[in-house]
Amino acid sequence: MGNIWRMFKKEFGGFINAPSTYIFLIIFLILGSCLFFYVSLFFRIGQASMGGFFVFVPWLFLFFIPAIAMRVWAEEKKTGTEELLMTLPVRDWEVVLGKYFASLVLVLLALALTFPIPVMINMFVDPKTPIDWGPVWCGYLGSALLGASILAIGAWASSLTQNQIIAFILGCSISFGMIIIGFPFISAFIPGGEVISQLSLYSHFLSMYRGILAMPDIVYYLSVIAFFLFLNIRSIESRKWS
Repeated sequence: MGNIWRMFKKEFGGFINAPSTYIFLIIFLILGSCLFFYVSLFFRIGQASMGGFFVFVPWLFLFFIPAIAMRVWAEEKKTGTEELLMTLPVRDWEVVLGKYFASLVLVLLALALTFPIPVMINMFVDPKTPIDWGPVWCGYLGSALLGASILAIGAWASSLTQNQIIAFILGCSISFGMIIIGFPFISAFIPGGEVISQLSLYSHFLSMYRGILAMPDIVYYLSVIAFFLFLNIRSIESRKWS
């Protein structure tokens, strides 16, 4: 655990000292708020619900999270520090987890900055029809698990190349594919679409932000995270011994 913590501090320190981190947080908060209040027509609907926010979360994450993950390994390869990193007395999985957790904290921080939105809604709604906090908490939990899954995909993509743009495109493409197969109009044209749709990041998130907290959804996301972190470790190991 000590090595993971040291890698975490090193990586997270890099995020703190990078101006792009604060730009990312500001843009994410502004864009998420605008999509919720204006694109989802929150003021016209007149309902104290966060559904109009969570419906955009997968698409926000689809571009913002691969932008975070693309530098996790690609930058190490480009600057030549990966070889030095691998000579340190740490295991490959400790390095992978340390980098992953540092990036995950940034994703969770971006998500936490949007929490004043439901608080503000609850302050101004009619006391007779207060906001239902059940779907809100489920939606945030689902968003955190969805973000963690896309981050694991993006980190693995970053371990495959030293070009951050390629890592970004690859992370976006894989994540988009795993989201889109959950839409009925897509799965209907795929053989065995009903089964394949259960592998979608979106279909499990959909039930959670509607307020349905089911163990299969949580297990699915944890399995996706573990699988892509495993691929990340194997990718690092293969390059280490090549």
